[in-house]
Amino acid sequence: MKNYVIIVAAGSGTRMQSTVPKQFLLLNGKPVLMHTTEAFHNSKAKPEIILVLPSGFHVYWEQLCREHNFHISHQLVNGGETRFHSVKNGLDTINDDMEAIIAVHDAVRPLTSTQIIDESYTYAAKHGNAITAVKSRDSVRQLNNGTSTHLLRDEIYLIQTPQTFRSVQIKKAYLQSYNVKFTDDASVVEQAGFPIHLIEGSYQNIKITFPEDIAIAELIMEKGG
Repeated sequence: MKNYVIIVAAGSGTRMQSTVPKQFLLLNGKPVLMHTTEAFHNSKAKPEIILVLPSGFHVYWEQLCREHNFHISHQLVNGGETRFHSVKNGLDTINDDMEAIIAVHDAVRPLTSTQIIDESYTYAAKHGNAITAVKSRDSVRQLNNGTSTHLLRDEIYLIQTPQTFRSVQIKKAYLQSYNVKFTDDASVVEQAGFPIHLIEGSYQNIKITFPEDIAIAELIMEKGG
């Protein structure tokens, strides 16, 4: 089976209080996106790598690659209006091999382990998809029309990436029109009628969203997380 990964890096730096999108911020002296790309390159799955970047940052990324002597092979694709459209742009570059396995990953999750990556491809090949998730560590309440309701913590999972699918599932799912309730790829594939399968993620697989997340990620890396 042919493996692919679509690394979605089409976000802006708004919440990071930075003019530079968070995928390009330095983490241990190297852009976040390079750490993320290396994780997939170093996995046993060895997927073909597709980076989805805003078109205005392609030249900047190529400049960063030269500055950091970054030579991992990858394909650059233009980002879309939303994450849904960005993933769709990435999918459009992959041929219609229905046996292929396609992972989608947030560019700003640079600490994903190769073990999780490899497990996601293996599990998706057998079961159709594999959605990385961790159990909630906190008590959870749902607010609806001003009324909050307690939810059972043991039944709540926090969804991460990679989210990995057989091509036949994700290609069919992304033929649907965009819907605001599509918050991730699992929600798109579920809407297309496929059951979703969770696999164990890691609490260290953090998403770089706020300035303090860079410091947290560096501490995890320093401790060999």
